[in-house]
Amino acid sequence: MEFFRKIDLKITEPELCETLTLSSLENMTQQLFVIGEQNAQEASIGGVWGEFTLTRQVIRGGLRFALKECPNGLAWTITTGLPPDTGCIVIHLTLNRKHIAQDFFEEI
Repeated sequence: MEFFRKIDLKITEPELCETLTLSSLENMTQQLFVIGEQNAQEASIGGVWGEFTLTRQVIRGGLRFALKECPNGLAWTITTGLPPDTGCIVIHLTLNRKHIAQDFFEEI
């Protein structure tokens, strides 16, 4: 499954990468929080679905995040400056499932 969301916010790729760091995770969401070791690429996190290793990877246009041990293969990218919508942020979330429970869908 995949989900898309566009956010009308003009930001450069370097600004996006500087803002969305694992050390600033708790400033961005109340759903995920660091519970253990962390560095620039990985952090031990907790959330509504349990404990996971969250990875952060710089990619063309922005960043890719993934929950390493997630049985659903949950991963998402946050990018900007790429066609066809160069003036906004695009969030693209993927799962390795065709169907999910309604409560999980609502949590995502």
